[in-house]
Amino acid sequence: MLHSDYREQNCSIARTLELIGERWTILVLREAFLGTRRFDEIQANLGIARNVLQTRLRRLLDAGIMRRELYQDRPPRYEYRLTAKGVDLWPVIVSLLNWGDRHAAPNGPPVVLEHKGCGGALDDRRRCTRCGADLEAWEVSALAGPGALDSRSRRLAPAAG
Repeated sequence: MLHSDYREQNCSIARTLELIGERWTILVLREAFLGTRRFDEIQANLGIARNVLQTRLRRLLDAGIMRRELYQDRPPRYEYRLTAKGVDLWPVIVSLLNWGDRHAAPNGPPVVLEHKGCGGALDDRRRCTRCGADLEAWEVSALAGPGALDSRSRRLAPAAG
């Protein structure tokens, strides 16, 4: 019998899914990699209920994937930033993006990743196709692609910053 969670399984994939496999959680992580850090901005970009977002952020904080950083004292307001553990998820996010571009983007990629240093595209191994550099999250910009619904570009912020 398949349970509703994976805690009893001795499997790294199952344990990872237990942390980040829920739909909203992976989209919260996507927003973090795109540089969205404030609760209201994440909520608006995703169209997620505030209580659901609060629960997902709490889980990411408890797991050490994200951290809170105070940006305003009165009233206290926080930004949500990826930790080093969270930044380690970048290859997973890029792999999901690449798979989706190939198999679930009939009008072309909605977002394209570009090397900030030379403007080259990323290959499936997160290597720049122009200069050959192996790239990390903070070395990449996310721009509107041909399948985007609008022409606005979204820059990828330094993920661990």
